[in-house]
Amino acid sequence: MATVPVTDATFDTEVRASDIPVVVDFWAEWCGPCRQIGPALEELSEELNGKVKFVKVNVDENPASPSQLGVRGIPALFLFKDGEVVSNKIGAAPKASLASWIAGAV
Repeated sequence: MATVPVTDATFDTEVRASDIPVVVDFWAEWCGPCRQIGPALEELSEELNGKVKFVKVNVDENPASPSQLGVRGIPALFLFKDGEVVSNKIGAAPKASLASWIAGAV
């Protein structure tokens, strides 16, 4: 399952109402570190298919969701479980580090 694009309008449905944990990637097209971790997140979404959902929110096109969560820098990753934030991580990281972060929170 590839990462799913989410908008401010679909955020609650796709993230907060999900029956499995969700990793939210707040990113922007112009953000180099965001593009750097994109492939790792895609690979993890395939590896954890059915166990963890991965979504991407473009902060330029959807400013409300990151604003509500206090996002000040990108990439910003938030892990939701049962509709609530259980962990967050700011900045780029290698795939192994991302996988460990996710495993530790779910």
